[in-house]
Amino acid sequence: MTIALDKLTEPAVRAFVGALNSGDREAFAAALTPGATMSDDGSDRDVADWTEREIFSSGGHMDIEKQTHDGLGLVANYRNDTWGEMRTSWRFTVDGGKVSRFETGQA
Repeated sequence: MTIALDKLTEPAVRAFVGALNSGDREAFAAALTPGATMSDDGSDRDVADWTEREIFSSGGHMDIEKQTHDGLGLVANYRNDTWGEMRTSWRFTVDGGKVSRFETGQA
């Protein structure tokens, strides 16, 4: 079962997922703090490079399976044209209503 976007309890995470799923680069950038950081499978990556490759130029999309009680953790089926579909976990740090760090990896 998939959790609808409007059921995500943390507004910053909701903005992040909504922008990612609609392929909206401007809204995605607006959901992040300046200088936001990220990691993929435990390795820090360049946010701009990673998001362009893994999300925007490859049709990235998240179907949310569950969220943590604080709304800052997600398990999602993530798919893109490069890797196909995989079960992923996401953890977010929010600062001032925007995502300052996200960590993703296989769940």
